[in-house]
Amino acid sequence: MKLQPKAIAQSLKPKTMPEVNKEKQHISLNICNEKIDIYVKGDEEAYYRDAEKLVRKTYSKYDELFKGRRSERFVAATALLEIGVKYQMEHASKDTDTYNKLLERLTSDIDEALK
Repeated sequence: MKLQPKAIAQSLKPKTMPEVNKEKQHISLNICNEKIDIYVKGDEEAYYRDAEKLVRKTYSKYDELFKGRRSERFVAATALLEIGVKYQMEHASKDTDTYNKLLERLTSDIDEALK
């Protein structure tokens, strides 16, 4: 999702609490035993909930692995690193897919033109 300059300016404009509540809904997330209260657009709530589950699962995996041997900060950093690497790998593969589809279409168009 790419924000346009006008949308960014609009989101930075001070709003009263009732205005915020009209546009967004309040949700509470639990990440690393921290309650996080935020306002999100209704159509984005599922993304936040899925992210919460991913972070909790990844953090728990490393918390069990390093229990009593490493700090909570180390466990959190390691979990974040894993999530970041997975994100980068997925992002890179999607970029490649776009180019591959374009190349396939161009190849097909060239083949058709040469017939």
